[in-house]
Amino acid sequence: MIPVYRGLKEVPADFGPCIAAIGNFDGVHRGHAQILGAVVGEARQRGMKSVAITFEPHPDEFLRPDCAPGLLTPMEDRVRLLAETGLDAVVILHFDQVLARLTARQFVEWVLGDALGIAGLHEGGNFRFGYKAEAGVRELAAFGHEFGFNVTVHNAFQVHGLEVSSSAIRSLVCAGDVRRARWMLGRPFSIRGTQKRDRGVGSRLLVPTVNLVPGAGLLAANGVYITRLHVAGRCFRAVTNVGNRPTFDGAGFSVESHILNFEPVEMDENTPIEIEFLKRLREEKRFDSTESLKAQIMNDVARAGRFFRLAR
Repeated sequence: MIPVYRGLKEVPADFGPCIAAIGNFDGVHRGHAQILGAVVGEARQRGMKSVAITFEPHPDEFLRPDCAPGLLTPMEDRVRLLAETGLDAVVILHFDQVLARLTARQFVEWVLGDALGIAGLHEGGNFRFGYKAEAGVRELAAFGHEFGFNVTVHNAFQVHGLEVSSSAIRSLVCAGDVRRARWMLGRPFSIRGTQKRDRGVGSRLLVPTVNLVPGAGLLAANGVYITRLHVAGRCFRAVTNVGNRPTFDGAGFSVESHILNFEPVEMDENTPIEIEFLKRLREEKRFDSTESLKAQIMNDVARAGRFFRLAR
């Protein structure tokens, strides 16, 4: 794993010079990958470090907690995905009242200049920074001329005619459109968690059904999905229901996966589980009888089986 500096106090005094990109990088999607690839390329060409500068918590979580979006990737996953782009380091700035009140000039002079020794920056055209997002890429370029770093502005990345952004991906996931979300992410949307404790979890997974307690972050819209489930070093094909199981009164919300190629595996209630969402099959609905529900489940399983056969 590459070095991760949580705050400027952890950054070595001789850290710079470096080439960097600044952003939340939620999802580390294909647009982010394009910018970060350019950061790595310029850094290697100039013999410098390549760095991603990000924030925790997400600025919206601090500034507008009542309407902050659910995140696509928790920080642990974000750092792992950032490392996979070839970067040399990640700097995580704690977003608090002090950072929020820095003017654009103060941020450039104190953070980018004094602490990090920035020699080059790569940003998207909609990048904003400073107190109340007072400055954009035009002002950033002017600061770069003054403080001695170059600024490269990247056009928005598009896939299948769709402009890629974290907010667009969140909207797709919330609508259940995991196929288009996958186009933008460059990988399936996934969630992580552990097995629900009230389902008789022991030292082994002995039945082909997993009920997940998801961690913090965004969930796909209620419905039935074709998924892949990663647990205890194994990858299983599955059909996953996200929702309230309306056929059963009072059942409550669950993320329940039926494994298609089941084999018992060693695990306990703390074993991490990841579910990748590949395709939405249908909305969640109430059935008149358990027999009707079972018939629909068999149909869902058959469609999932065809999907995986074609995928091979």
